[in-house]
Amino acid sequence: MASLRQGGRWALAATVAAYVVFCGVVLSLLLWSGLASSQRKVMSDAVAGQAPALLISGALVVVGLVALVAWVIGRYSTSARRLTAETQVLLEANPEHQLNRSGPLELRELAAAVDALAERRRSAESEVSAQIAAAQAGLEEERHRLATLMAELAVAVLVCNVDGQILLWNAAARSVLNDETAVGLGRSIFGIVDRDLLEHAVERIHKDSASSHVTTTLHGGQLLQVQVATVQGADGLVTGFVLLLEDLTDRIKISTQRDELLRELTEGTRASLGSIQAAIETVVDYPDMEAAERQQFVGIVREESHRLGRQVEQWVAESTAYLGADWVTTEMGGADLLAVVAGALEREGTVVSVQPPADPPWVKVDSHGLARAVAHLAERLREQHGVDALRLDLTRVGGHAQLEATWTGEAPDSDEFETWLDQELTGGAAPNVRELIARHGGEVWSGGTAEGAPHLRLLLPVAEGGLAPTARTPIEVHSRPEFYDFGLFDRQGISLAGQDRSLSELSYTVFDTETTGLEPAAGDEIISIGAVRIVNGRLLRQESFERLVDPQRSVPASSTAIHKITGEMLKGQPTIDTVLHAFARYAADTVLVGHNVGFDMQFLRLKEPSTKVRFTQPVLDTLLIDAAVHPDHEEHSLEAIAARLGVDVLGRHTALGDAFVTGEVFLRLLPLLQQRGLRTLGEVVEASRTTLHARLDQSMYGS
Repeated sequence: MASLRQGGRWALAATVAAYVVFCGVVLSLLLWSGLASSQRKVMSDAVAGQAPALLISGALVVVGLVALVAWVIGRYSTSARRLTAETQVLLEANPEHQLNRSGPLELRELAAAVDALAERRRSAESEVSAQIAAAQAGLEEERHRLATLMAELAVAVLVCNVDGQILLWNAAARSVLNDETAVGLGRSIFGIVDRDLLEHAVERIHKDSASSHVTTTLHGGQLLQVQVATVQGADGLVTGFVLLLEDLTDRIKISTQRDELLRELTEGTRASLGSIQAAIETVVDYPDMEAAERQQFVGIVREESHRLGRQVEQWVAESTAYLGADWVTTEMGGADLLAVVAGALEREGTVVSVQPPADPPWVKVDSHGLARAVAHLAERLREQHGVDALRLDLTRVGGHAQLEATWTGEAPDSDEFETWLDQELTGGAAPNVRELIARHGGEVWSGGTAEGAPHLRLLLPVAEGGLAPTARTPIEVHSRPEFYDFGLFDRQGISLAGQDRSLSELSYTVFDTETTGLEPAAGDEIISIGAVRIVNGRLLRQESFERLVDPQRSVPASSTAIHKITGEMLKGQPTIDTVLHAFARYAADTVLVGHNVGFDMQFLRLKEPSTKVRFTQPVLDTLLIDAAVHPDHEEHSLEAIAARLGVDVLGRHTALGDAFVTGEVFLRLLPLLQQRGLRTLGEVVEASRTTLHARLDQSMYGS
């Protein structure tokens, strides 16, 4: 575009110069025709003698004339284009912007008139805004009350649309998950729960259930109970889901600790009672023993009694923390049930291998009690038959789910197995295995397969039809808490696939880095990364990312003077491999944005071999975007762009502070891009690539 304007200017200048030369030639011919013959001869001889000098002078005059005309035209057209660009800034990005009144007189007068109109517009908008604010004061107060309530609510709440994009969350949700990169506006809920969990919930809700209780296992061993309900639109169609989360991990931990305490008490009591019983029986059986021997046995009784008393007191003191640690019956996926049972067996010392189910059924069980029952039977197998390894499998058999454990070795006979079922079950919700399975409406038996391998099988109820139908109460979300964006209800089916995505549809991660120096190839390192996300046209300051990085090298004083980060501040901070993995999760499924971002990306690219972290998403540079939007401006620094667009510069030369400023600048550049017809990601990338600054960036930092 700029080259076309440049060529047009020179073409116009050449045309003017050609016209002047033509006029000079015509005037010379008219003068020549008016001369007498003698005068013409004298003139011809004079011109012939000075022909080279005249030709050179004429050429210089023509070239100078062309350059003069081109400069005049360029000065005028440049001023006009700059006035147009600044007027667009005033209309779309910065209403307080004052036009630059330079250039020809008529353009300066036009700029003054535009400023006057802009002032009238600002006054009118201010009056309208004041009226709107007064009319909405009550509504705004109510909104803030609800926002405060949601933010402080102890229950973990997540709301997502049908594509799984989170559009509301509260602080309790992030606290429960203990992962700030997992929860955020526009992020996928499927990084927290499996997709089939929601699909199963929808099936249950469509069967006239008010809600669906399910359990899923998260990475890291965290077990959540998730209550799912639908959000319906005015047409009755499901537009999203409300999820209430409860962390059951501590319940499992408390139950395990309680089981261990009961086991220790049982074993300790058995030993002490055995010693007391033996001592008493000896004294009774040998009444004629000498007094010294009798005193020894009395001492044994006294010592064991005291030890037993101390153990009971210790159990009473420790068991206080476990009172009320009961377990709930929940619906859960078959794979999750296998994981819970395998975990219980492994804690008891059994080696477990799990056959992943191809199509795992959903079951409704007391998963903790069931795990304790299987662990009890495995303990009997280990103690009486030397079985220390089990293989677990879960399949659907008719209307039940069959949990099977197989092993190599002996199988218990039927009488022995029946005895195990009636033995006391510690830590479960039932006194023994038989009653626990009966409460589930299931069966349990032991036997051998056709190949002769012994097995243990439990039939369990599947989840379908497990909840009694109740009147369905549609959930309506009226509040707009602090961490929300219900506009995402209407933004479904949007991803980064393809360059034809509209800029308004995409989510962005705006980031910046601070480093030990300016030469990454020479050993300089990242010492700080700051980032903030843009979702649905909003800068989410409360979901920012900020990390210091231990560069494992010194920080030059010249760098510290700029960003104020010292080597002492970086001691004990995580290294770049840890931080980049966290940043990659934070920036997932977004477009990266930065200012002069080629510098930052070069640091990230050089770390790919050692960290195995690659940022493959599209990247936009506000420096190049501004150069495309304002080609007639010579200054494209972050400070200059911010001043032009009316963005306050705070926290400069800190990674997070620069990310905030760059994010505000990017948001104000978006409408200016649309004014120039650049509405998709691909169009902006191509426009940025063709700027002069892009070519300079390529020469400095590579592709």
